[in-house]
Amino acid sequence: MKKSSLYSRSVRRRTPEAPRILPPQEAPGPQTQPAETVPASQPSRFARSRQFGARHERILLLASAILLSVGIVYASLQFQPPARQITQKDIDGAVLHTLDSNVLPSAAAKAYEIVQQSVVRVRRVQQEKEGDAIKGVGTGVVIVDRGIILTNLHVVDGAERVQVVFADGTESEASVIGLQPENDLAVLQAKTIPDDLMPATLRSTQDLAVGDQVIAVGFPFGIGPSASAGIISGLKRAYRSPEHKRALTNLIQFDAAANPGNSGGPLVTMDGEVVGIVTAILNPSEQSVFIGIGFAVPIENAASAIGISPF
Repeated sequence: MKKSSLYSRSVRRRTPEAPRILPPQEAPGPQTQPAETVPASQPSRFARSRQFGARHERILLLASAILLSVGIVYASLQFQPPARQITQKDIDGAVLHTLDSNVLPSAAAKAYEIVQQSVVRVRRVQQEKEGDAIKGVGTGVVIVDRGIILTNLHVVDGAERVQVVFADGTESEASVIGLQPENDLAVLQAKTIPDDLMPATLRSTQDLAVGDQVIAVGFPFGIGPSASAGIISGLKRAYRSPEHKRALTNLIQFDAAANPGNSGGPLVTMDGEVVGIVTAILNPSEQSVFIGIGFAVPIENAASAIGISPF
């Protein structure tokens, strides 16, 4: 009878393995890590800042100055009190101060400045044994730049020769080229004409009113050119000359001082425009001096003496 195999219950000892022979190594010791590569020494952050400051010293100083200035301005603006609002009283005070410290020329002075380059002295000349003698002085005004001059007929009446003296001192012989006895007017043509001769500006009398300011420019008693100021005293006046027995009508009455020598001169508005030709003064006595009433021929009549209308 076949016997079943019996299995031992004891633990079987394993045969010990032979020790493995390791290759020879260095004696064991503390483990060391491979040495790291140490970079070359670098300057510290403080050193780099100093180097940057040294290289850009001027730029940094300028930037610092700008920043400081901006800061000061900003601070001053922050603490500056708000601007005071300008009132009408302030404006009025400034205007009065300007007027007090800067004297402006008067309207009469401006008018004279405009017209004076066109005013001429008119001489009535007579030849005598001793030479030429001036027998009378009046005034004229240039109305055309070709040397055409308006004056009074009685200024040149009976003259052997007529001379004119322009504003720049130029002297010239003149001939009478037109007469208008009914308005006591004469038209002269100068033979010698100054350079840049300025004719006067003529203005219609249609809008003249009593009370309007005017000046009379001329050579009273041969002195001048002189200016006197006044107003329009009346319109459409009539006057009869005691010397020439002529009745003049449609005259402008004014109170600006006029005397012998003013005859033939312009009556001028404050705009410097000629509205009449001074022709007579009213004086009941025989003194032939101004007592407050003068007359001028309207410029419309004066212009018609040369056959043109100025308007």
